[in-house]
Amino acid sequence: MGCYNTKKTGLGSMKKRLFLLSFLCVLPLCLLNAWWRRFPAQTAGNPSSFPNITILLWHWPDGKSSSLKGDTCWDLYRIPRCRLVDQRSLFPSADVVVFHNRELALGHQKLPLDLPRPQGQRWAWMSLEAPIHNGKLHQYANIFNMTISYRRDADVTIPYGQLLPKEAEGHLVDNVPLNKSSLACWVVSNYRKDNKRSKVYQELKAVVPVKVYGRWTETPLSQNALLPTISRCFFYLAFENSISKDYITEKLWRNAYQSGAVPVILGPPLGDYKSVAPPNSFIHVDEFASVKDLGEYLQQLAEDKKRYSEYFTWKHQWTVKLYKDWRERLCKICSHYNSLPQEKVYSNLEAWVKG
Repeated sequence: MGCYNTKKTGLGSMKKRLFLLSFLCVLPLCLLNAWWRRFPAQTAGNPSSFPNITILLWHWPDGKSSSLKGDTCWDLYRIPRCRLVDQRSLFPSADVVVFHNRELALGHQKLPLDLPRPQGQRWAWMSLEAPIHNGKLHQYANIFNMTISYRRDADVTIPYGQLLPKEAEGHLVDNVPLNKSSLACWVVSNYRKDNKRSKVYQELKAVVPVKVYGRWTETPLSQNALLPTISRCFFYLAFENSISKDYITEKLWRNAYQSGAVPVILGPPLGDYKSVAPPNSFIHVDEFASVKDLGEYLQQLAEDKKRYSEYFTWKHQWTVKLYKDWRERLCKICSHYNSLPQEKVYSNLEAWVKG
């Protein structure tokens, strides 16, 4: 009996040791697995764990600043590893320094040419103006490494607006306003008789009635009244004040598309619009042999509800996004930074802008 008890005790002790040994072997594996599962989630949700690209805005456009507290690009736009700052003291550590052209053209700001420029630092020229309003650019030869513009061939393209695909569950078409009381309308503040859009307007109003709003006719519209007013028109004259490559402003994206009026377009060539806007969503002046032909087409289209409604079928698949915040435009630099050539220099910025 004593011998049997001794064997039993020995077996029990051996089992305990094996269990303890197995536990000690498995525990590190469990801990490692838990850490590995948490790691991707932590890095995805906390982009600050990676090196940042620092974007320094040398001066705010029009002097209107916005808050840059926290991780602006990540918190607002989910763009990781992008540090947006406006403190000039950070110039030595900035990867990109951005200069808005209007303040340079007006003489309100100057380039910091007296500061030693860190190796590898890129200077970016930024403008949303048409070439005619950008001033003299020949003085900036061999200075800038990057262009930020509405143009599709810019290093970083920042359009006034764009179309985004609707979510699968969001394919309902926005109701087309039916309370139309005017055939065509136009909102204009700066009217110049020698401008092409003014000449087209004068010819068009001889064929069809055009309701005009804005400072020119002393009937300005508030932001709240703008879209509801345009929505009562069958057509909106999205006439750009300058005819230049890719220059497509809020006159199309906001005034026409978001109001529910069909845009009648005067601006860049037809091909530029086809590259960014859905087919059969606008009417381009260049598609007609004369302005008289255009006016007659608008009259016929307004009387044909079926054909008119076909100009809104694009809303099945697309929604309009407007770009208003300079912070979003600047954060976009980081999305393109690593794909841009490091040694690029604009030897003739003026030629590119006017090209």
